[in-house]
Amino acid sequence: MLKVVKVRIYPTKVQKVSLAQAFGTTRWVWNHFLALTNQTYKETGKGIAKYDMIKQLPLLKKQEETEWLSQTYSQSLQSVCLNLSRAFVNFFEKRSSYPRFKSLFGKQSLIYPQNVKIRSNKIYFPKLDWINAVIHRPIIGAIRTVTITKNCSEQYYASVIFEDGREIPKPNTEGKAIGIDLGLTHFCITSNSSKFDNPRWLKKHERNLRIKQQQLSRKQKGSNNRNKSRLKVAKIHNKINRCREDFHHKLSRRIVNENQVIVLENLAIKNMVKNHNLAKAISQVGWGQFCTMLKYKAELEGKIYLEVDKFFPSSKTCNVCLNQVSSLTLEIRYWDCSSCGTKHIDRDINAAKNIRDEGLRLMASGTGATAYCPDVRPSSGGRKKSTTGQSVG
Repeated sequence: MLKVVKVRIYPTKVQKVSLAQAFGTTRWVWNHFLALTNQTYKETGKGIAKYDMIKQLPLLKKQEETEWLSQTYSQSLQSVCLNLSRAFVNFFEKRSSYPRFKSLFGKQSLIYPQNVKIRSNKIYFPKLDWINAVIHRPIIGAIRTVTITKNCSEQYYASVIFEDGREIPKPNTEGKAIGIDLGLTHFCITSNSSKFDNPRWLKKHERNLRIKQQQLSRKQKGSNNRNKSRLKVAKIHNKINRCREDFHHKLSRRIVNENQVIVLENLAIKNMVKNHNLAKAISQVGWGQFCTMLKYKAELEGKIYLEVDKFFPSSKTCNVCLNQVSSLTLEIRYWDCSSCGTKHIDRDINAAKNIRDEGLRLMASGTGATAYCPDVRPSSGGRKKSTTGQSVG
């Protein structure tokens, strides 16, 4: 199966100059063919095929204005055309937004599809020679592609995709099952009554970030002092991102190691951030990244990852008798079931148990039908659904 290892690399000053030229070349190729595709579509109503883009690269290298394209590894330029074509496919299949032009001040990337060699603490790239690296995990197998990235903090990384020769284990349901309810006060609450606090990374660095942003706003645009100040702001954001990523990796690894079936709620995060009172808190917590880590780590170990419908009333349903209350505002943190008399001292733990039970029900039934649909779906727009998931009325 394919695996990825992201390692830190430390190019020399000469190699940094060569990388800057390569980043600029690939960025120019992306912007050139994106603009050409937009113009072609306006004139003919059709786009440009990826192989037609690749065929134009040798012609561009022969022109005097763009002969500097030959200084960059040719297959890296071809990979740009393939990625641009894939970006349009993702857009038309509604998996992403429309491709945008790349900027000099954003994240830079460079792909090497072959001819990369790795030894103890060095990686060889065509036209760059050997670059020092910190390889913290063994890379055993056939190397597929290696992507060099440079973030806004001017740190360089290499993401190595390689085939380790093993097959992906088949999913197995034997073992512990856990339901996870994501939140803001606590990052997540599990069905076994465990709670993990929200570290609130942005709040810890907010004062320092505000000072650095104020200093940046006072600098003259285009000056060296502004670039230095911009780098300081980028380093703070990078620190926040790395702290969040480290927390997500450690927590997701712990959950995957301890459980066989992991069930979460499919949250509509894009709709939730429209609430201006909670948008900042939701954005900094990183639920989407955490769910992605849980999913791929579970799949690599043959474990089950499930998501229940976002309209499933996990908080308003009693996990003992399945009685559902009509309304339950966020201010109510505990409630008593009017049907069986169960006292739910924590609504989040009750929600996590309901999420776990609903996931197990869906897995046992083998269908995607979601329970309690008539009471959960919005009253306005669309047709109501029965408990079997079929449209009625």
